[in-house]
Amino acid sequence: MAEIWTLGVASPRGVVKVARHAEAAGWDGLVVVDSQNLSGDAYVALAMAANATERIGLGTGVTNSVTRQAAVTASAIASVQRIANGRAVLGIGRGDSALAHLGRAPAKLGQFERYLRNLRTYLDGGAVPFDAIDIDDGSAAPVSHLGLADAPTTSRIAWVADVPRVPIEVAATGPKVIAMAAKYADRVMFTLGAEPDRLAWGIELARQARREAGMNPNTLACGAYVNLACHADIETARNLVRGGLTTFARFSVMHGEISGPVSTAERDVLNALHDSYDMRAHTRGDSRQAATLTADFIDHFAVVGTPARCIERLRELASLGIDKFILSGLAGDAVELFEREVLPAARNTNQ
Repeated sequence: MAEIWTLGVASPRGVVKVARHAEAAGWDGLVVVDSQNLSGDAYVALAMAANATERIGLGTGVTNSVTRQAAVTASAIASVQRIANGRAVLGIGRGDSALAHLGRAPAKLGQFERYLRNLRTYLDGGAVPFDAIDIDDGSAAPVSHLGLADAPTTSRIAWVADVPRVPIEVAATGPKVIAMAAKYADRVMFTLGAEPDRLAWGIELARQARREAGMNPNTLACGAYVNLACHADIETARNLVRGGLTTFARFSVMHGEISGPVSTAERDVLNALHDSYDMRAHTRGDSRQAATLTADFIDHFAVVGTPARCIERLRELASLGIDKFILSGLAGDAVELFEREVLPAARNTNQ
């Protein structure tokens, strides 16, 4: 049984209606984006959603390792976990729009790995050494400069022991981040599109990294972010998913180098997407970058089409070992069609 989650914006008021609808419609969970310049605070929104629901999972989709210290992130999601009575998950990646609107690229790999290690330690109730925390002396001098009689010697969240353990899910595309996710996360959430060959490549990389770290590869869960639009008219479905797909497909060519196996035609599209991406039109279907996506590319990198076609594609991906989908792209009448005809069947991968 694969879990099916939906993706929404972090609107502190609007999320209540969205969360209640998702729970009533049978979704397994809701994640909200964490992009401070484009939407509200993710953790405020999740707390509101937790109070308004009883069953569905709740999480960030995704936060990043730069805009908050690891202790702050851990405290925020643990607070949501307490309110939600154990239904929270922390989704994290290297950052995209949240950092772009601060004039920054995604987090560097070394910083991201340190952050994941610290985050896991905090959420497990452990102590993080001060020298492992990314605060430079130019921002704040060491506490020893105060001449206190006594002071903490390590960083720990004392109250987290009373909270159910929060799972960490790392959004990953490239080999190095996939390997980090395999070591520190409870689940790798691949942002590789909806092509079986690409997801199979990512799953094998993650399992190999887990083995090399001396860990059991069978204890690592694998999920995927998938752009999906369900509609009887294929052109309508493609246009519904087009804007959001530009965002997720760009992760595969973020720094100009393509991650994962692709065809020659897909390589051409990804390179054109990279060269034309305008962050000011992020996620928009009428953007310059959206025009670079061909019909064939959309049909392979996303899940589009009739209910029967969407069910077939999701089951195909689930058969690879994907046990959780976070779906983006549903809008308008396509939402009702998906919830009525696809959601009940797609969640059951044994049919």
